Amino acid sequence: MFLNDLYNILNFNCLEDELISEIRLNASHRLYQGHFPGMPVTPGVVQLQIAKELLEQHLHKNIRLDTLRTCKFLHILNPVENPRIQIHIKWRISETIEVTASAESGETIFFKVQATYL
Repeated sequence: MFLNDLYNILNFNCLEDELISEIRLNASHRLYQGHFPGMPVTPGVVQLQIAKELLEQHLHKNIRLDTLRTCKFLHILNPVENPRIQIHIKWRISETIEVTASAESGETIFFKVQATYL
């Protein structure tokens, strides 16, 4: 879990079926020492993990990825240039949890994903 280590939650707002979280990335985290020295980049898999952890916090339960329908990484997420980002998560629960999520800072969108969790 990366919460309170790689990132901290600044705001956690839940509407009826949407979670909007503002987080602050820790640019001095050991992850960025190797990815990449002098030009820190938040790996895509880590961005997806952050969104998953935020949804778990809201649902108060552990979930696991079942299907990744679409996943697009649109901009590099550098924690020095963009330490504060917003994660938007919409979900629908049936037998599975259908999720649409994205991360942004201002006009810049870092990723968009549609996934199914169990």
